[in-house]
Amino acid sequence: MALQTSLFDIDNWREIGATLARNKTRTFLTGFGIFWGTMMLTILWGGANGLEGLLMRNFSSVASTNMGAINARNTSLPYRGFNKGRWWSLDQTDVDNIRATVDGIEYSSGVNSYWGRPVTYQDKTWTNGACMGIEADYPKISTPKIFAGRFINEADISQSRKVAVIGIKVADAIMPGMSYDEMLGKSIGINGVYYTVVGVAAQIGEASIGGRLDENVMVPLSTLRQIFSSAGNKIDFFVFTLKPGYHVKEVGELMRRKVYANHTIHPADTEALGMDDISEIFEMVSNVFLGLNVLALFVGIGSLMAGIIGVGNIMWIIVRERTHEIGIRRAIGAKPSSIITQILSESMVLTTVAGIAGIVFGTLILFFVDQGTTDPITGSAGFILTFRNAMTVLVLFMILGTAAGVIPALKAMRIKPIEAINDK
Repeated sequence: MALQTSLFDIDNWREIGATLARNKTRTFLTGFGIFWGTMMLTILWGGANGLEGLLMRNFSSVASTNMGAINARNTSLPYRGFNKGRWWSLDQTDVDNIRATVDGIEYSSGVNSYWGRPVTYQDKTWTNGACMGIEADYPKISTPKIFAGRFINEADISQSRKVAVIGIKVADAIMPGMSYDEMLGKSIGINGVYYTVVGVAAQIGEASIGGRLDENVMVPLSTLRQIFSSAGNKIDFFVFTLKPGYHVKEVGELMRRKVYANHTIHPADTEALGMDDISEIFEMVSNVFLGLNVLALFVGIGSLMAGIIGVGNIMWIIVRERTHEIGIRRAIGAKPSSIITQILSESMVLTTVAGIAGIVFGTLILFFVDQGTTDPITGSAGFILTFRNAMTVLVLFMILGTAAGVIPALKAMRIKPIEAINDK
């Protein structure tokens, strides 16, 4: 009667366990190779995602990757009687010309910053930040986290209201012990002028325009110009986002020409107008982390392959040690398929158990790293292995583990019963 070996046969599984337990040290070391390979692949894959999340979290305040900013710098070329090195400033005329003639602008805001101006409430004073004048589109360009109240709006700008949004560090310093909601409606002094607090906000990420929002006070730009009248219509920064299909580099050149014509600057002077292109930064970061992901997968799969080779080696040894047993099985009627199934089952069991343990352990490490890097404002950095990626790793090492046992299984199938029985 032919012997049958089934994956669902309990006796078969007992035999697999007994075979692997026959040499515990060898089985452990081989399994550890698989465990280490899958753990490394899990950590590297999830870690690469987390590192990208950590870096991108710095730009989480940026509402659009298609964003740019311009600011005045010293001229680098003489022009029409003006020497090089001349200092000049952007002004409201530049902003109006750009908005009227340059296509593709979605949101835009002029920004003025005055540093070191004392912010007071009763007997408390804050001097470590800036008083920033902004326009209504600013929160659509650099997204804040609102803890209480609201941000500066269009009505504040058009009516030059004396209202302010204060950063949480400013709020905690000048109104200690007060909840953020209780701060709304309070009057704070900025350089001797009083403003009504309409919002409490914080910076999301590290990227900032004119200083961190946490440490600053935001007021309507029109109001700031009235208070600091000596500045006239000067603009420190002009920030903007573009509609889909437009590019900062191309639109920026149009802005440059408009601005230079208004300030008598040499058209070939590329240094006089500073231009930041956030899309270039995002593209650079994306390319860096694409390479990092490829490297992580390469190293992880290399570690996994080392473990798989170990499985193949142990299967060779097991087949060699069981040559006599396999010959007896063949002699009493075992089919070649049952021999192959037996060897492959042992390979798959060792690979699956060690591999799942590696994924679980790697996931736990990622979990603790993710908890340790979680930011109270921006949240998790993303040190996780998604379920889809975990299943990819699982299927990958199951396939490789099975493949590792194929050659030994074929060798076992080719053993002639009489040769195997006589094998010493």
